[in-house]
Amino acid sequence: MANYVQSTNFATKDSLSPGDPLKIVKGTEINTEFVNIAVAVATKADLASPTFTGSPTLPTGTIAVTQSAGTNSTTVATTAFVQAAIATLFPVGAIYTAVVSTNPGTLLGFGTWTAFGAGRVMVGYDSGNSLFDLAEETGGSADAVVVSHTHTATVTDPGHAHTYTRYASQQIQSGSSTPCWTGDSTQNTGTATTGITVANSTTGTSGTNANYQPYITVYMWKRVS
Repeated sequence: MANYVQSTNFATKDSLSPGDPLKIVKGTEINTEFVNIAVAVATKADLASPTFTGSPTLPTGTIAVTQSAGTNSTTVATTAFVQAAIATLFPVGAIYTAVVSTNPGTLLGFGTWTAFGAGRVMVGYDSGNSLFDLAEETGGSADAVVVSHTHTATVTDPGHAHTYTRYASQQIQSGSSTPCWTGDSTQNTGTATTGITVANSTTGTSGTNANYQPYITVYMWKRVS
């Protein structure tokens, strides 16, 4: 981009003596100056809607007019426009996730953020399920819960005996006062008596922290303002 450079110093001509031919302003001098001015002007950008070529740069701190939100064109974006555009991606209530612990307010340059969902995974809203029909509902347990059930124990009798005594004085025939037998006796039936033991054995492992799905830990933040 050319700048105008003056070829003739017209002011110095005033100090020359009268009659000095150099004191006269020549047409060629004027023409040269007009050419220099024309070349410089032709290589400058217009003030209104200029079209730049090459690799134009702007000085640090350049102030420009911020475009309207949602503008979709080739107009140059200001930092305010970019910041506003990013902010629309993370409105109040938005969740930000990362694998670094830096507060998003520092990373993004806007908003107030608080740590969110410590030790919990997120689940989608479901209006048909009372567990998930309100935002930020919590539930679940890290420890396994045993579903209600029963155990059946089967007892096998290995055999046992009954002992009884017949008393003669108590065994009277119908219509007679004479006992059926004359003496007391003890009778055993069956096999020898043995003990019966029912035992429930313990199986499985502790349910502590047994409900976790495969997971990966990240930092979660919620924008509150």
